[in-house]
Amino acid sequence: MSYYCESLTVYKRLPTREVRIGNLLMGANHPIRIQTMTTTDTMDTEATVAQAIRCIEAGAELVRITAPSKNEAENLRNIRDELHRRGYHTPLVADIHFTPNAAEIAAGIVEKVRINPGNYVDKKKFEQIEYTDEEYTEEIARIRERFVPLVTICKQHGTAMRIGTNHGSLSDRIMSRYGDTAIGMVESAMEFLRIARDEDYHNIVLSMKSSNPQVMVQAYRLLINHMMQEFGECYPLHLGVTEAGDGEDGRIKSAVGIGTLLEDGIGDTIRVSLTEDPELELPVCRQLVSRYQTSTPVDPNVPPIDALPYSPFQYQLRKSVAAGRTGGNHVPIVIADFSKYNSIKPQDLDAIGYHYDSITDKWTIADAAADFIFCNHEPDFALPGTLNVVMYHEQWTKATDQEKCLPLLDASQYLDETPIKYSIQHFVMVDCYSNGSDEPKLELIFEKLRIDPTAIVCLSSTNRNAMQSVRRMIAAMMLHQLDNPVVLICDSNDEDTDQSLIHYAVEAGALLIDGLINGICLGHHFGNLTIAPQTALLNSVAFGILQATRTRISKTEYISCPSCGRTLFDLQETTAKIRAVTHHLKGVKIAIMGCIVNGPGEMADADFGYVGSGPGKITLYKGKEVVKRNVNSEVAVDELIALIKENGAWTEIPQLV
Repeated sequence: MSYYCESLTVYKRLPTREVRIGNLLMGANHPIRIQTMTTTDTMDTEATVAQAIRCIEAGAELVRITAPSKNEAENLRNIRDELHRRGYHTPLVADIHFTPNAAEIAAGIVEKVRINPGNYVDKKKFEQIEYTDEEYTEEIARIRERFVPLVTICKQHGTAMRIGTNHGSLSDRIMSRYGDTAIGMVESAMEFLRIARDEDYHNIVLSMKSSNPQVMVQAYRLLINHMMQEFGECYPLHLGVTEAGDGEDGRIKSAVGIGTLLEDGIGDTIRVSLTEDPELELPVCRQLVSRYQTSTPVDPNVPPIDALPYSPFQYQLRKSVAAGRTGGNHVPIVIADFSKYNSIKPQDLDAIGYHYDSITDKWTIADAAADFIFCNHEPDFALPGTLNVVMYHEQWTKATDQEKCLPLLDASQYLDETPIKYSIQHFVMVDCYSNGSDEPKLELIFEKLRIDPTAIVCLSSTNRNAMQSVRRMIAAMMLHQLDNPVVLICDSNDEDTDQSLIHYAVEAGALLIDGLINGICLGHHFGNLTIAPQTALLNSVAFGILQATRTRISKTEYISCPSCGRTLFDLQETTAKIRAVTHHLKGVKIAIMGCIVNGPGEMADADFGYVGSGPGKITLYKGKEVVKRNVNSEVAVDELIALIKENGAWTEIPQLV
């Protein structure tokens, strides 16, 4: 086993134990299962059954239902029976947070229960900051005493269990020893898993969820590493990014986190948590999983990695020199593909964040403005000062401004005696282990790069395992101690724009999560979009990926839960209302949580929180601190804005000149 997965260079599923959830088998060699969660009131049997059926018919292989108290747990029987009466036998999962009694009831009714080790027995009230070793041990004994009855019931009924750790709901005890960290998440789950194993109960799935994809990915990798070291085996893994939000941003954030792990063969079931109707999560799940259902053979040309030159368990940006504004300590760049434009006009740059006012002869530059454009000819107008042009080398030699325009060379051109102005940035394309790749020339390329600090390496691969192939090339560069900046060129041939979005988010996101690249260039041929919307979409997706990976912040981030039966207000409507008035607050993280169960915990690292605390009542947070309680929902958005202003995080919406 290599660190945390079976292979770092080809796709290979991580072997896990087989788990039975009713009539569904998970783990081992079984397909990656997709699931969702209802948003209805669990006590409303008819509404919950109807929504569950919509989810099942949309493809859900498991349906989770909240059971926050004994009453909801008991009503799961009515929901199950009605679904069976209508011919639906998809396994049901009871979602439990604070109530062990509810879990014990549900375990005798549905096929699976999900518990959160951070609040199943432990508390999260910040009442006790330091624990002695003796106190810590006593708490573990208390957990065992309270947890074993549930394990016993699950064994008696053949019920499966998910031990689901959430980054934002670690207990005071775990926080005291490990802090708000990925390793704390792992230890929180391992405590419960050890107890279950002591009771010879193994029908278990685990999850390590966070609204921060970086933390989420690191936690799953650490969990696998710890299970293999301690037990010599791995239990099935449920993947998900909590509170991903809605729309394009929610899909990108989910694909970055879930896809990074799926690429390495990690994950036995997935749930995409969107602030939308639950049946809309299933198409995204299918698009993610479909990438790993092909019978195409793995790529034989990619050499194995004998020694990984970076840690997969913590984020650290790969060391690189700065070539212009690329690499070094600069944020990752975005190169917009304008190669399909026959001619470029000033208004065409609107699509990538540059607005030209002909009256004032000035440019307005958005926060999500591309840094370079790649095109086939030199524009015939003065570009904004921050924008450069990348051109193929032959065209660059004819450019009138060879400093504003920068050359792009293939590997053969780079190795030729082609004169290059080494005082300016230049881009070198290297194919990563594809058929007819540049591998035979690598030693020569590496030798030249070693003495060429202004070269930016553009990596791409046509392999099925393209991300792994690019990662292998970057590892080779690191082992050769090359510190040139790296830009990923990622193309998609999918006609479906949603599938392309998933493709970009997975392949670029996986490399950004590990700090391996310094920029991205997305390319596509969308048959159903004209050229300007294509360009705008690709630019939006590129900056969305950088935002999701926390590598370049260009807009407000919303941590928005997907709603469930505990939700105390219309999440979709409220999220849209808050987004409409705060979308311009670059770098501010706003959490919009449906109830007190998910609120304080799941918000994790949000700057401000808007949390349902009762019917028509909202509690406002600054970080993890309650600022105002029981605010009337009719004025709560205004109160949130006032809170943001009081803390100096508000700016007025910029006006175009």
